[in-house]
Amino acid sequence: MSDQSIGSKYINRELSWLEFNIKVLDEARDNSNPLFERLKFLFITCANLDEFFMVRVAPLYEQVIAGISKTDISGLTPKEQIQKILDKIHDMFSEIYSSYNDLIKNEMQTQGIFILQEHELNAEQKTYIENYYQRNVYPVLTPMVVDQGRPFPLILNKTFNIAILLQDKSDLSDEDPLFATVQVPSVLARLIELPSSDDIHNFVLLEDVIKMNLDTLFTGHNIISTSCYRITRNADLTMDEEGSEDLLLTIENSLKQRKWGAAARLEVESNIEEQLLRILEDEVEVSRDKLFTVNGPVDLTYLIKFYDLKGFDNLKYQPNPTVQNADFVNCDNIFEVISKKDILIHHPFQSFDPIIEFVRQAANDPEVLAIKQTLYRVSGKSPIIEALVQAAENGKQVTVLVELKARFDEQNNIIWAKRLEKAGCHVIYGLVGLKTHCKVLLVVRREENGLKRYVHMGTGNYNDVTAKIYTDLGLFTSNPYMGADASALFNMLSGYSEPTNLYKTAISPLNMREKVLKLIKIEEENAKKGKKAIIIAKMNSLVDKQIIDALYSASSAGVQINLIVRGICCLRPGIPGVSENISVRSIVGRYLEHSRIFYFYSGGAEQMFLSSADWMNRNLDRRVELLFIVENEEAKEKIQNILSLCLKDNVKARVLNTDGTYSKLTRKNEEEIDSQQLFYKLAEKDLRAKNQSKKGYI
Repeated sequence: MSDQSIGSKYINRELSWLEFNIKVLDEARDNSNPLFERLKFLFITCANLDEFFMVRVAPLYEQVIAGISKTDISGLTPKEQIQKILDKIHDMFSEIYSSYNDLIKNEMQTQGIFILQEHELNAEQKTYIENYYQRNVYPVLTPMVVDQGRPFPLILNKTFNIAILLQDKSDLSDEDPLFATVQVPSVLARLIELPSSDDIHNFVLLEDVIKMNLDTLFTGHNIISTSCYRITRNADLTMDEEGSEDLLLTIENSLKQRKWGAAARLEVESNIEEQLLRILEDEVEVSRDKLFTVNGPVDLTYLIKFYDLKGFDNLKYQPNPTVQNADFVNCDNIFEVISKKDILIHHPFQSFDPIIEFVRQAANDPEVLAIKQTLYRVSGKSPIIEALVQAAENGKQVTVLVELKARFDEQNNIIWAKRLEKAGCHVIYGLVGLKTHCKVLLVVRREENGLKRYVHMGTGNYNDVTAKIYTDLGLFTSNPYMGADASALFNMLSGYSEPTNLYKTAISPLNMREKVLKLIKIEEENAKKGKKAIIIAKMNSLVDKQIIDALYSASSAGVQINLIVRGICCLRPGIPGVSENISVRSIVGRYLEHSRIFYFYSGGAEQMFLSSADWMNRNLDRRVELLFIVENEEAKEKIQNILSLCLKDNVKARVLNTDGTYSKLTRKNEEEIDSQQLFYKLAEKDLRAKNQSKKGYI
């Protein structure tokens, strides 16, 4: 049973997110997943918690310090939220390290993979480590002793360190030992492989290598005790955009603040001595409620390093083939293809290549006059950026909105923005007070009948790397109304023009909220008239109270509502008379569910929309987002199949209970339905069918 009060109609946002992360942890504990994939899920669980502390927990602590006692929609004050969060996370940490020790000590050893402790090393391995340390580690280390002349150093956010108590060998009577700290260098590999036979792979952790050789750093001193530790700091950037003339400079300066925010968590090894712990608590300024002692290595995000080891492909998911969309196979002119019909692509089950090719062909097509695109998160070596640079060098009018406020991608986006500007692109840094999160690509081309607009709109970022692991949908169209809406959006982003007549889209913060509420209301009114009324909505998060209340009202009127919400869901299903017609399920599997799909029965007209926006306050009120209708029958049928399979998934889906917890579905002689795996089969079937159709036509 959840520790949340069912007396509230709403689930607390933070506790709901933790339930999502428990689902990720469940995948690490699922024996049906390959071993290295389980380690990867464990890594994701820990990385998610890092961000959660930096962005969600730390601001709650600040609210408590400021004396804020205002309750959230679930009725909890910041102090009450923190207590419930910490209780749940302490339990989660126990499960994380139980899973870690089980995987490392049992399952990995059965595969011939060992992480050795000092007492397990033989003489040859100790010699190897000593030589490795002298050549590769010792020159990089900087021991820092704290005394009257040397204050406690500033410990950066998420850096990995070793705390040490020292005693001067020349004065063994000294009752006050010295404190020292050594940062474990992030520039060095934390996972060190030792020479071993072909069938055995022995590793040692970098921090253990350093601990074995601490006497080289503190000659003349005895090492009394040591413990690895890590501090998680507040990384929620706050900035005065209104008073800033240069948003680029403001964000660059704000990034520096992230390293030194107030501590929200202190992680230490479980065997830490009390004296060493008290020093850390005093110097870092953390209370005991922020302390996490761990039964294993501090910071398990190192586990992702196993995933890159050579020779262990059998311990990973078998690679799925890259399936091309049949409409774009052997496509010499992508504009001719898009001009014939709207084309929907489902990533990662269908290749991201057509989007890259769309920009590349536009960059080199003499008839293309202008390219306009929004960029929120792009990859480190983005082929789209290169194509945009090429387009500018070829004399095209290139306008790119690079969202500098994309959390934890700010530095990367600053680099790309400068590169694009240098190439001659017109770069926009986003709107003051708003994040631009919509995914739109517009190409203006000169043709026989005048200028024609080609558009791609999507649910996910223009990122060729994440497109292989996130499920998203994108629509190519030359529909003139879609083109007009895209132009209106870019005019809003680059100037002061506010769209007054949108044909096929809705934009937040202008009118998306009103559009969604109106669509929900139509279903409610139809249900009241005794008509069939259905809403199916797939998104990452459902937080907005106004939307939730509208869904409650529709449910009470008899609307059948099926929600597929990957992460946070503040709506509480199954409340008698309120939400008994609402079901909520979450799918956590091999790929990160990221697409936003909204279906409304609409009296039999069946309207389908895709969007960059979740149903959250920030998406509807504080971001520039796009909701667009899908009208092509082939594309609509494809979306209908996607929703249907998600609702039938009985392998990776969990159902949200009224108390805020999730339950796995029980299969009673039912066929296993893993929606993500079936999407690949559907993509291959679609390609074969269209290829056969083309052959028959020829």
